[in-house]
Amino acid sequence: MEENVVGKRVPQVDSWLKVTGTLRYSFDIELPGQLYVALVTSRYAHARIRSVDTSDAIKSPGIVGVFTGKDFPFRIGLYIADRDLLATNKVRWVGHPVAAVVGTSMAAAEEAAEKVSVDYEPLEPVLDVEKAIEKGAPLVHEDMASYNYYKGFINPVPGTNIANDFRLVKGDVSSGFAESNVIVEETFKIPQINHAPMEVQNVLAYWRPDDYVEVWTSAQSPFATRYLTAASLNIPVNRLIVHVPPAGGGFGLKAGIGWEPLAIMISKSLRRPVKLVLSRSEQMTSAPSRDGLVANVKAGFSKDGRFKAYEATFMMDAGAYADYTVNVARTTGYSADGAYDIENISVKSLAIYTNKIPTTAMRGFGHPENHWPLEQVMDRAADMLGLDPVKIREINLHVPGKSVRGTGEPVREYDGNPRGVLEALVKGIGYWEVEKPSEPWKVRAKGLAMLVKAPSQPPNAGASAIVKIDEDGTIDVITGTGSMGQGTPTSLAIIAAEAFGVPVEKVKVNQLEGVSTDQNPYTWQTVGSRGLYSDGIALLRAIEDAKNQIREMASAVFRVPKDDIEIRGGQVYPRTHPEHRLGLKDFAMGYTYPNGNTIGGPVIGRGSYAPVLNTFLDEKGHGHNTVFHTYGGTAVEVEIDLLTGEVRVIKVVQAFDVGRVINLLTLEGQAFGGFIMGMGSALYEEIKFDKQGWVLNPNLTHYYVPRITDLPDEIDAVFLETPQMDGPLGARGIGEHVMIAVAPAISNAIYRGLKVKLNEIPMNAERVWKAIKEQRPELISSAFEQALSRAEEIHV
Repeated sequence: MEENVVGKRVPQVDSWLKVTGTLRYSFDIELPGQLYVALVTSRYAHARIRSVDTSDAIKSPGIVGVFTGKDFPFRIGLYIADRDLLATNKVRWVGHPVAAVVGTSMAAAEEAAEKVSVDYEPLEPVLDVEKAIEKGAPLVHEDMASYNYYKGFINPVPGTNIANDFRLVKGDVSSGFAESNVIVEETFKIPQINHAPMEVQNVLAYWRPDDYVEVWTSAQSPFATRYLTAASLNIPVNRLIVHVPPAGGGFGLKAGIGWEPLAIMISKSLRRPVKLVLSRSEQMTSAPSRDGLVANVKAGFSKDGRFKAYEATFMMDAGAYADYTVNVARTTGYSADGAYDIENISVKSLAIYTNKIPTTAMRGFGHPENHWPLEQVMDRAADMLGLDPVKIREINLHVPGKSVRGTGEPVREYDGNPRGVLEALVKGIGYWEVEKPSEPWKVRAKGLAMLVKAPSQPPNAGASAIVKIDEDGTIDVITGTGSMGQGTPTSLAIIAAEAFGVPVEKVKVNQLEGVSTDQNPYTWQTVGSRGLYSDGIALLRAIEDAKNQIREMASAVFRVPKDDIEIRGGQVYPRTHPEHRLGLKDFAMGYTYPNGNTIGGPVIGRGSYAPVLNTFLDEKGHGHNTVFHTYGGTAVEVEIDLLTGEVRVIKVVQAFDVGRVINLLTLEGQAFGGFIMGMGSALYEEIKFDKQGWVLNPNLTHYYVPRITDLPDEIDAVFLETPQMDGPLGARGIGEHVMIAVAPAISNAIYRGLKVKLNEIPMNAERVWKAIKEQRPELISSAFEQALSRAEEIHV
């Protein structure tokens, strides 16, 4: 029951519920008479549907309905409504749901789904993002011109496979390259990867007899899910009630609109509750993944190391549907200059349809994509100029109060301390120290990468909060932010505890058991590392509102001016006469005098927040489009086995300017977990497709994510505190930032140790060994000699 806990290590408020198995996820919720859905999915990447024969399936035991795309002719999506509920007229990827079979049990539905027969007319698929934008390429969406989209925010190009075309222009790159002494020109690639949350997507929907609709779903953003679903299905918003229990991981996968519309329409048709739960295989083939990327970049530097010009074309493989990825492409483009002052910039960022798995948001949201080439360009330019990688960053890093971003937005003095972050990385990893490898055929090396990220959101992305004082002086905090393990509920509890001067145990945050759009105040989305910032500001305003109500009553009770009332330590008293004091509980329901007269009433504080002076971006990508920027970076020490190509991370330092530490334990958890997730995408993870578009590794046996044996020996985290002037208690978010710089830091370490370039991830053993053999074959020859010598020594 400790007070003043800001900046300390506070366990998550829902930890006990999780470790005891008593936390209820959406999967755990059941309704009487509920039915179960099994999906029938496409075996072609691109084909017209001639017919769907459901006659045998509907006759199967326990089956109450079979539905196809013609039953639900709706289009849904976040920024562009390009998605169907079930395939209509044609399929666009292997795994595209074609029919939904509904039964009284999951087993019955799955057995009947095998009896659905689909007659296809195969079409030529487009599986390569570069070929998809060639003239005459097969169109994934011939009717794109008819789709609704967020005008002024994205720019689809009908008649092509380009779902969004974003441009960022600053200065004149031609002049910049003419003034450059060194030019780095490279192509970088990233494959599609899976979010791999522990909890697969699942939804329970019930179209009630009174025509209200209730949904329980594994999602991140309750209000976005409600609005988008209601708008797509022509349901009045207040008749759709979305319940979002805590999610077992999200990472962006569950940020937008998911399987809710399909479950709702099936429930409407059958007038019974309907449950849809994906299998792990379906999660990895029918549900969205993160976009793939091909990036062609050209960077010019003067002889003194100044970044003179940067030209980039980002081709994002959006897969079959891009309703969220269109904004990922936009974000990749406008933030392409990273943490650096670049005089001249020309960026083209495209979200491109292909006949592969649809894509959506993922942790980092475009920044792992644009930092992968940018941060390697810095190291390679430094090498060409005879500078060290730290020096070239010192020369070009943003200077708060002076620098201007590519979008034209100034870098404010309170935005953070990028140089401090760089210094923390260099010191923490011992960048200049040489470490001895564990074997003579192995090489130890150290590398680093910087980053900066802001929330990618529309200008009106608001939030709201409610604070209630209970009869005993305990406090309820109610917001609309979803809970998926990110730690925001605990941080909000800490903020409330600090504001009222009570132990955090006396604060209950509603997200412990989920969020309901019918009971919770609005917040835009639980994405973009914005929850603590946006909801935190709304919460502080709600707290101030509640305090003003208490001050109003206390002023009358103590007969002192309102501005003399202090609320601290769970007590209410006049600042000038602190010997006269009462508890919060004495004002919680209004103050009652000894004779029974009562003033005031139940204390309920309300607060809201909306971004200030944010704008859309113009045709050159200019404008003020976000609310805060967090600087950070990753430094690693790796050991490369020259005989096998295996890369092992030995030590890690993560550094971020968080504004102010609210919960040190949460920050450390984010920094450590985020590195591991970033290491997975850097070294292991890749969705593999065959030539027909089939996924070859649709399970966690063959889709490798880091195991405990892969973890570094040491992970350290450093948190700088340059207070965000308008942030809650000066804080800013880091939930996504923690994985952005991981891949380029590892690649830079390999380049620094071996002078071997790795432009494509994952940097698995095979890819690394091939790169060494192609670029530095003498290293492998020497390693074999050393290994042979060691073997002879052991034999002797």
